[in-house]
Formats: sequence, C-alpha cells, structure tokens
Amino acid sequence: MNTSKASTQSTSGSRSLQQWMQEHPLFSFFFMAYAFSWIINIPFMLSDWGILPKATLYTIVFALHTFGPTLAAYIMFRITEGKEGWLNLRSRLRQLRAGWQWYVFILLGIPAVMLLGMLVLPGAAASFQGLPQYFLVRYPFLFILIFFGGGPLGEEIGWRGFALPRMQSRYGALRATLLLGVLWTFWHLPEFLTSAQKGGASTVLSAFYINLPIFFLLVMALAIIFTWVFNHTGGSVFIAILLHASFDTFGSTVQPLFSAPIVTSTNLPFAIGNLVLALLILILTRGRLGYQPNQEQPLSTGEI
Repeated sequence: MNTSKASTQSTSGSRSLQQWMQEHPLFSFFFMAYAFSWIINIPFMLSDWGILPKATLYTIVFALHTFGPTLAAYIMFRITEGKEGWLNLRSRLRQLRAGWQWYVFILLGIPAVMLLGMLVLPGAAASFQGLPQYFLVRYPFLFILIFFGGGPLGEEIGWRGFALPRMQSRYGALRATLLLGVLWTFWHLPEFLTSAQKGGASTVLSAFYINLPIFFLLVMALAIIFTWVFNHTGGSVFIAILLHASFDTFGSTVQPLFSAPIVTSTNLPFAIGNLVLALLILILTRGRLGYQPNQEQPLSTGEI
C-alpha cells in the first residue's frame, strides 16, 4: 500500500470532517456532548444494575461524565474559532463583575424559591428534621466542592459558554432557550437508569415515567432562568456556573432534611418553585429574557 497516498487521504478526510463541523457547529457540539457523557456513564450504570461489581472507581468516573459538554465545547471552540475563541471563553469564565443584586439572587433567591417549592407541598413542613450540627459551615464547603467537581463547571462551559450564544443568535432568546432546555434534559437521560436520579435495578418503570416528566419541567424552567441571568450579566460563564452550583448545592444538602416522600422521592418541589419564577420572568420580559441582539458580537453559527 502506498503510505504517502494513505496519509494524504487521511489528512483530506480529517480536513473534510473539520470543515463539516465548522458548518454544523451546534449539531457537532451536542453530538459530542451526548456521546462523551453517555459513554463515560456506562460503567456506573452497569455497576448500579449489578452487572459490574460496586466500586468507588465507577462513582468517580460517573462524576467525570458531567464534563462531556466542556470537552465538546473545547473541541468546537478550537475548530470554529481557533485559539482566540477558547481564550475569549476563558475571559468569560473570569468575568466576575455583575451587579450585587445578581449575587443575592443566585446565592439567596434561588435557595428561597426552592425552599418555598418544598413548603407548599402537603406534609413537607411537618417532616423537616432540623438543621444538622455545623450546617452553616458545611454548606459553603460543599458549595465549592460542587462548583468544581459536579455539574456546574462541567456543564456550563458547554451549555451557556458555547451553545446558548450561538442558539440565541440563530433562533432568538425564547426559542433558543426552549430548545436548549430539551437537549439539556435528555442529556441526563441515562441517569434515570441509575440511583443518581432515583432509578436503578430496585425501582419500577413507573418511577421513570413519573420522574422524567417532572425533571423535564424543572430543567425547562431552569433554562429560562439561566438565560435571563446570562443575558443580564454580560454573558458571564462564571455567573452561570455559580447559579448552577447554587441550585445543586441546595438540592443535595437541604432536600434530605425532609422525611416526607413527596419531597424526597422526586424533583417536584424544585419544579414548582422554579416554574413559578420562570413564568414570572417570561411575563415581565415578554419572552425576551434580556436578550439584545444588537449588542452581541456576531457568531459564525452555520447550520445546526
């Protein structure tokens, strides 16, 4: 076989793939985000179902699956915009400047909305078991741990760092947000087959039918809230990560303090609170979510 000819064909094929990805940046990003995360999720899923033995290693690998969107975003930034695009993303990661009211909303308002969503459920308040010792010390520690080691950092560089600006430029704020919400929801789909989303071998299929629709409504509400905050804080990816961390930290630390199954068995309390907030945002902004196309830098969006 002619080695030189094979090398030329390989190089040509690589360039053709890169060109196709440049022309279809959103499709390429979401395909890779799904593929990376779903593949990494397989060992934990098999372990949860007893096909593989229980091992700490699988849990650690499972935590890494949240970085699929970030890896996909890095690849697409380098392909579509080169080194400059990734450097621009890094500057948005360091963009801490935002009005103090946004920090109050994220750190206190989001937990308050989630708490209210819990307390309106029948029997929820009576099932509260009280704050554990050193809760106020543990909470910020867990916040930092979740910020860097969980979904916030791993997901938001992709969802809000790469995808949302391009989708808003192409579809407008509301349509882009709803589409991103759907794709964000179903990116989590394998988790519903594991204990991470109250699934797994010991659960019945009806739990999947109940939990997934509730989770869908929750994520759609969060997508609206995230876009609204993102557009009002200059497209700061740091603020998006902070918002994600606030939601995840409160959910993982406060939800277990209630014993009522209506609170602990699904995402219903969080869906209620955030849906009310999202609807209020939609009404007050008339669906614009703070998006101002004339102030946005043009993006080479290509086809989805």
